[in-house]
Amino acid sequence: MSGFELELPDDLVMSIKLPREEIPARLKRELALRLYDKGLLSFGKARELAGMTKWEFSKLLGEEDILRHYDLEELSEDLKVLEELD
Repeated sequence: MSGFELELPDDLVMSIKLPREEIPARLKRELALRLYDKGLLSFGKARELAGMTKWEFSKLLGEEDILRHYDLEELSEDLKVLEELD
């Protein structure tokens, strides 16, 4: 599996007002939020990028006032899961 790396200049990293060890995870989370909000990533892929569960990412969307995109495919999947639980 190939990946993607983003290099940032040290002075830019140093200017982020977070402890250095928190920066990579925070940047992934922020990127996931923005890409989801713009419709460039699905909910599942955005939460995967953020490294969060469905519930954690849903909560984060609410905290950030980002509306959840919910289409018919997701509804069908949710109904299927509910039927399996019954």
